Amino acid sequence: MSHSFLDANIPELISKLTIEEKISLLGAPNWWNTTRVERLGIPSVRMSDGPNGVRGSSHFASTPAQCLPCATSLASTFDPELIHNVGVFLAEEAKLKSSVILLAPTCNMQRSPLGGRAFESFSEDPHLSGVMASAYVKGLQSKNVAATIKHFVCNDQEHERTAAESVLSERALREIYLYPYDGPVI
Repeated sequence: MSHSFLDANIPELISKLTIEEKISLLGAPNWWNTTRVERLGIPSVRMSDGPNGVRGSSHFASTPAQCLPCATSLASTFDPELIHNVGVFLAEEAKLKSSVILLAPTCNMQRSPLGGRAFESFSEDPHLSGVMASAYVKGLQSKNVAATIKHFVCNDQEHERTAAESVLSERALREIYLYPYDGPVI
């Protein structure tokens, strides 16, 4: 991306977009790239999945990636500096693959030991998860790679995950499920 785009006045840039261009930004040409608007110099932005290694731009025929220990193992060190360094390392790998957004970290609560994707999350403890996610995000951002924290609140089971209803109290929502997102997002 050019420095001129990064320094652009975003509200002014948005005001110059046609309605068709604005709508095009809601979709994308594929899973891993945003739509570009050449007329205004808005580049396509590449993202990659990979909480423990930058996968690249394919689900199956991807370029080789480093494979770090899973988030649960990393959080078990209780070492935010280590997690920050993991973020820095992954940011450098993302840049090698021309990605400026990493779909990570995973910040769900490990509410069941049977969760098929629990290993992607830091912990069952909201505070520890928030501390680790904050360190991870700061590591990515220190190298100008954006973090996309996932899989947002109460999306922490695989079976019927797109159709399941999460029933919980407001207190549980705030104290357990939203808590880990507070540090990295704000």
